Amino acid sequence: MAKPSKFAHVVYSTRRFDEMIDWYQRVFEATVVYQNPVFAFLTYDDEHHRFAFANLSALVPDSVASEKRDKAGVNHVAYTYANLGDLLATYERLKQMSVTPYWRIHHGITLSLYYQDPDGNRMEFQVDCGTVEEANAYMQSDAFAANPAGVEIDPDSLLAQYRSGVPAELLLAMPEGPMSPIPREHGMS
Repeated sequence: MAKPSKFAHVVYSTRRFDEMIDWYQRVFEATVVYQNPVFAFLTYDDEHHRFAFANLSALVPDSVASEKRDKAGVNHVAYTYANLGDLLATYERLKQMSVTPYWRIHHGITLSLYYQDPDGNRMEFQVDCGTVEEANAYMQSDAFAANPAGVEIDPDSLLAQYRSGVPAELLLAMPEGPMSPIPREHGMS
């Protein structure tokens, strides 16, 4: 059976067109490939576009905007960073722009920081904590069954430890701690 060879892009319909474009430019350091009053296409790498935005205010100006985000639909889109240093550098850069994660969690298989864009779309910036084989084994363990959400982490502490020379392997190890509640913002409470 044929499978997709890669993830291509995400398209968002929005009534915050300019605000969304600005946020994705700042957060992902993306560039606008094409923009008109109705559509915008942005990328952060060699793909022709990773994000597209459809301006609902131009497409359906008479419809009523709903501020309520229903729990149905896509919960979040996840982006994997090459290593812990890259993830922590992104965290620091975004924090300097007052963009902070609403959930900071070590899932056992990933160390993850969750963010929301201006429309409330959620995304996970993560780094893998081991190999695929190790992740699959952990997900079959009693520890994962007892705590599938994970343990909350302090990214500032991780960043300080990383900068002081603590090896990434130690920082990526599952910390001990109580199970993290899934935040309301994650739409799973």
